[in-house]
Amino acid sequence: MGSGRVHFEVYVRKTPGSSWTLEMATENRAAAVSAAEGLVRDGRVAAAKVTKETLDEETREFQTVTVFKAGDTAQAPKKVMVREDVEPLCVTPQDLYTIHARERIGRLLEGWLERNHATPFELLHRPDLVEQLETSGTDLQHAVQKIAIPEAQARGCSVHEIIRTFHALIERAIDRLLSDGRKGKLPDVDKEGFAAAAERIAHDPDRGYLLGAGVAASIAPARGWTEKVTRLLDLADAAPAKGPARALAMATLSQPLAEILGSKPGLEDILGKGLDLGGNLAAMTRLAAAASVDALMKAEPSVAKVMPPLSPAAQRLAGWLTDEAFTHVREAIGQRILRELNGPRRLRPGDAVAEIDILRALAMSLTAAAGKLLPLEDVQAAFSTRSKMLVTGEFVESYLGAGKSSKEEAEALVWLTENIIGAANKRQAGRWLKAVISSLRFEKEFRNAADSAAGRLATLADLQRAAGRCGLVEEDSEPIQVKLGDLGGFIEADARLTAQLAKANASAVHRLTLLLRLASGESAPLGPAADRAKAEAMKLVRHADTRAELSQAPGQVEAVRDLIQQAGLAA
Repeated sequence: MGSGRVHFEVYVRKTPGSSWTLEMATENRAAAVSAAEGLVRDGRVAAAKVTKETLDEETREFQTVTVFKAGDTAQAPKKVMVREDVEPLCVTPQDLYTIHARERIGRLLEGWLERNHATPFELLHRPDLVEQLETSGTDLQHAVQKIAIPEAQARGCSVHEIIRTFHALIERAIDRLLSDGRKGKLPDVDKEGFAAAAERIAHDPDRGYLLGAGVAASIAPARGWTEKVTRLLDLADAAPAKGPARALAMATLSQPLAEILGSKPGLEDILGKGLDLGGNLAAMTRLAAAASVDALMKAEPSVAKVMPPLSPAAQRLAGWLTDEAFTHVREAIGQRILRELNGPRRLRPGDAVAEIDILRALAMSLTAAAGKLLPLEDVQAAFSTRSKMLVTGEFVESYLGAGKSSKEEAEALVWLTENIIGAANKRQAGRWLKAVISSLRFEKEFRNAADSAAGRLATLADLQRAAGRCGLVEEDSEPIQVKLGDLGGFIEADARLTAQLAKANASAVHRLTLLLRLASGESAPLGPAADRAKAEAMKLVRHADTRAELSQAPGQVEAVRDLIQQAGLAA
């Protein structure tokens, strides 16, 4: 069966019992099923289904088989169709040039456009491409049938009626473009000059269409997506300096740029192949928000470590994307980043530790660029969705791996908890952390370790502070804090560390300093061990010998006073 004879359509119900509407069409079955699952899982629709559409070569009609369903797929009660508006969304050739129409054309003709290394913008402005599409066989007919079925369902018309309407519209658009090409109405911006052409047609009623044809012809000889972008940027360099002509020129150039960067092949060609999803998203973020990300990289080595370098062509494009005229292009990149973050694919397949590192860098970068690239609330929602993947049993098991001590597992889980967002995700991460810290294995490793008692207490204190900073709510954090404190109490009692420090053969100020560090949670976890150190410190600080020593060493008074305040002993 030839390519294009089979495709898959994703239908959705926005609310239970509502009619099915077409969400997307693709020739990739896995992508269709994944999209349907994601829509239901994220609560954006009540139900979704995937149908396999097979073209019958004899009847030229499609045979439909449902291959996947999810959500509330119960049959909706039949209602009387009210045909309030039976006109298609596109009724004139000019309607095909809107952003929404171009996006739909891109989805319907995705395979053909990729094979011909073209964008919807180019198809609508190049007579040679239109002729190729007309002679390609069933590609155009296939696309019309894919859109006609849901359009007919939504408007209560017959499929054939919608097909006839779309065919008539397409024929008018094609005749217009071919006729203008034959009559020489389409400008040659390479010969005339881009600025001159823009100035000449700046006030023409069809200025967008005409200049678009000139731009499409100028980038047509390019042998790849990167070369097309380079040619578009050359035109941007040659654009008029100001006025309506410049606004027209930049608006026209932004259309093919957005389409190239919104497609997977185009973006890969610009950013470089071989990057995993995390690397691609990092490069896309740096491309669309270069100033913010570069400033962040200077301040945060962890971000600089995972950010891939940009090619010279990408760096040039990044500079142009700061121009307000290319806001739409930045938005296209931003929306693609959001789609991938909300999707099911791993950022760093096979390396859970690196996954957290790249996610942290992306979160910092997108937050720094919030407002210019994406709304902050959309960024937070996307990372909350992505965080769900990091607290699943499969990911945590991969992240912890094998051979780690319980201490290493606890430290790793604290780091994981710190780098996710969302109340439900924090709670799930807290459960994982609590399970490790409350385990008998964790207690045995600390109580029976060969390290000194002071060293183990300091480790527990560090862990307790880190667990307190990772954003757990009190009901999840408190049991962890108490368990670490109790374990510290056992270790201190086993070694009788506080009693030994109180009676040590050292100056009173030195002993007081060590006890206060234990009491303040600096070198022992807060809990029984800190409480016993606090009691001994109170005895020692009231002793006359201690006061005498402090009076003779004024340089140590400030440090001791700070420790007393941290330990809560200040009057």
